Amino acid sequence: MGAHLTDSVIYRHLWSTKELHDLFDDSGRLQSWLDILAALAEAQAEVGLVPREAAEAIRGHADVALLDLDEVAAQTRATGHSTLGLIRCLRAVLPAHAAEWVYYGATVQDVSDTWTALVMRAVADVVDRDLAGLCDAVAALAQTHRDTVMCGRTHGQPGLPITFGFKAAVWLAELRRHRERLWQARPRFEVVQLGGALGTMEFWGERALPLLAAFARRLRLGEPVVPWITARDGVAEFAWLLALVTGTLGKIGQEVYELQRPEIGELREPFTPGQVGSITMPHKRNPELSEHLVTLARIVRADAGVAAEAMVHEHERDGRAWKAEWLVLPEACLLTGAALALARRLLEGLEVDAERMRVNVELGGGYLLSEPVMRALADRVGKHTAHEIVYEAALAGRAQHLDLRTALLADQRVSAALTVEEIDACLDPAAALGAAPAFVDRVLKDR
Repeated sequence: MGAHLTDSVIYRHLWSTKELHDLFDDSGRLQSWLDILAALAEAQAEVGLVPREAAEAIRGHADVALLDLDEVAAQTRATGHSTLGLIRCLRAVLPAHAAEWVYYGATVQDVSDTWTALVMRAVADVVDRDLAGLCDAVAALAQTHRDTVMCGRTHGQPGLPITFGFKAAVWLAELRRHRERLWQARPRFEVVQLGGALGTMEFWGERALPLLAAFARRLRLGEPVVPWITARDGVAEFAWLLALVTGTLGKIGQEVYELQRPEIGELREPFTPGQVGSITMPHKRNPELSEHLVTLARIVRADAGVAAEAMVHEHERDGRAWKAEWLVLPEACLLTGAALALARRLLEGLEVDAERMRVNVELGGGYLLSEPVMRALADRVGKHTAHEIVYEAALAGRAQHLDLRTALLADQRVSAALTVEEIDACLDPAAALGAAPAFVDRVLKDR
């Protein structure tokens, strides 16, 4: 049984994906650390610091299946050191000629920070791939509903008509910007860590810089201009990128959550027979996917906040700040993976009720079209005067439970300036969309 929800057999499908979970569990983490140690030994052999046969033996034994993880845990507790237990257990399975060359001059942060860089690269690949799939799903919605008229809402209230395609195009542009941010940021966080005791690489003498280059090349990571032991901005940036991605997914989830309310009824989540919304109210069809996107986004933002706190470091190493990343970065990655998977399921199966959208516009009694009326009236009496006239006519009409057309025709200031035909033209929702369809086209072409 898992104490954390990402490890729960019952609930982990809501908080992680197997693909990402395998990166962060004990076996995945330790295997990656062993690969790093093997790459380090090979790089050291390349520059003449370690015997080549020792590096070959370390590579040949860098297999988590050869280790007793319970013993690694026991040694970790006994030493109070986060990697010495692993080193002792690895040395125990190595031939004698190689055992002294493991971890030669390196420190825990050389291993754990390089692992962090490898993990961020792997997660970035997953995030970019899943964002691409989401973009395809949202682009299809934007294309299909380019001209589907609906209420645009501000401050929770109906404002002007827009199209659902326009709403989806806004989502699409935002998701694409996250992919762009990810591409731009990768060179900053996909870099090795190799500094030794204080980041000066003193242990390796004149071979330090060639070693750094060889180590980075073997792991296909960037070579930092200076070790980043106390410079945690790359990790914080990555965590905040995840917060931005899940923030957008949370916003989309919030929108679906609101528009699925029966009194609005314009969108519905995909539904599978057998799904149960409530064990006491059998009729309920709850927005499980969309509301969970909001939850996941909130937690990732909190994790990103802790990652930013870790930037405040003391002197040349500060475990109080750095080790906080060990907790929040895996969680942020796992939750982001879950959010991307849920969002794709939501958007690929989203039910759009175009008829209900049309009806909701009509239920507004024409008041959603007050701005086009004001715009037409502004050409005759001036913009600010037009605003006052339409405002007063709308107040009077609503007080008398009239639709806007009737209220406008009853106001002599309006009827003196606009013909009935001009008023009716202003009250046509399809004519009041502005550049919304054109913006959809622009976003769809901007690939």
